[in-house]
Amino acid sequence: MVERKKTIGGGPLAGRRVLFLAENLPCPFHTRVWQEARTIHDAGATVSIVCPTAQGYERRYEVIDGIHIHRHPLPLEARRARGFMLEYSAAMIWQFALAWRIFLGRGFDVIHAANPPDLLFLIGGFFKLLFRRRFIYDQHDINPELYLAKFARRDIFYRLLLHCERWSFRLADIAIVTNDSYRKIALGRGGMAPDKVFVVRSGPDLRRMQPRPGDAQWKRGRRFGVGYVGVMGRQEGLHYLLAAVDHLVHGQGRQDIQFLCIGDGPERPHLMDLARQLGIADYVSFPGRLPDGEMVAALCAADLCVNSDDANDLNDKSTMLKIMEYMALGKPIVQFDLTEGRVSAQDAASYAKPNDPVDLGAKITALLGDPDARHRMGALGRARVEKELAWHFEAPKLLAAYAALWQEQ
Repeated sequence: MVERKKTIGGGPLAGRRVLFLAENLPCPFHTRVWQEARTIHDAGATVSIVCPTAQGYERRYEVIDGIHIHRHPLPLEARRARGFMLEYSAAMIWQFALAWRIFLGRGFDVIHAANPPDLLFLIGGFFKLLFRRRFIYDQHDINPELYLAKFARRDIFYRLLLHCERWSFRLADIAIVTNDSYRKIALGRGGMAPDKVFVVRSGPDLRRMQPRPGDAQWKRGRRFGVGYVGVMGRQEGLHYLLAAVDHLVHGQGRQDIQFLCIGDGPERPHLMDLARQLGIADYVSFPGRLPDGEMVAALCAADLCVNSDDANDLNDKSTMLKIMEYMALGKPIVQFDLTEGRVSAQDAASYAKPNDPVDLGAKITALLGDPDARHRMGALGRARVEKELAWHFEAPKLLAAYAALWQEQ
């Protein structure tokens, strides 16, 4: 087990004050932001986070592991373009108000903005231009591609997102991106200088994602279990997974596989309705978000894990933390064949034809029928995480980015 190193009374960021802005998920549930915040805190900085409330994260203010968390409500979790305008407008008002309150209280020297949305540059730019605070743009999602994945149109909102992304990079003192595909975007349409862009991959925390005895109740008495964990939006492609389940149950007569989809998001109620319409609701469980211990025990009971992300420009270029969390638990993976998915999983996964639910189902049944392959792939994935992909390999890269932020002082 990797030990978390705590700095007491010193460290490379001693005396610094950092404010994280995160709109799409609450902390500490937001894994990447929480790992970054803990790394910065352990390096000596005073850390504040502004993020939304959610079920299980209703407290408007609390301190966890020495990190100050300020949460705000959101009116909805949007599925359509007008809904996103309402969600993001409300979020910007709340986030600016809380940032101002923190500025007047414990203060901050730098704003670390984790997109989406790309409107956070308005807050970062305000404090940078008026109060000379530094601004980090941490690109978790490429929002123009995210919009295309959701709505499939290059309209005024798409063009607006391109402008917002460009302004985010332009105002940033440094940019942090999750992989080399995103780095190319930062250097290209973002116009960033190469020495101002830092790749800090998302990686599992091995203290959190440890193999353990599985909770067999999630299989509901069936021989095999297939697990999924993640946000449930349109671009996650879970409708392909349900189509694959439909094919396996009704097309092939497979009644010995239970599917478990852990997580929440705007598509979850619609996916549950779709499962009922397809007559497969008994074979797919949607428990929502689970506490870490229950989530890990549930996934450990699965014989393999699945990632059905829609094949599009967004997902092809994006690093998915859930893939590496599956690997950390020693689980073999079946996923669609996407560029960054292969970069992460390599030989720990079996690859289906993109957006082909029949082939996805075929790859699942083939792997369930080969226990030796499952064991081999699971061991390869766990070893790769332990040797190169875990978060503790990325934490020094984050600290190097922060060092560059102040190197001219």
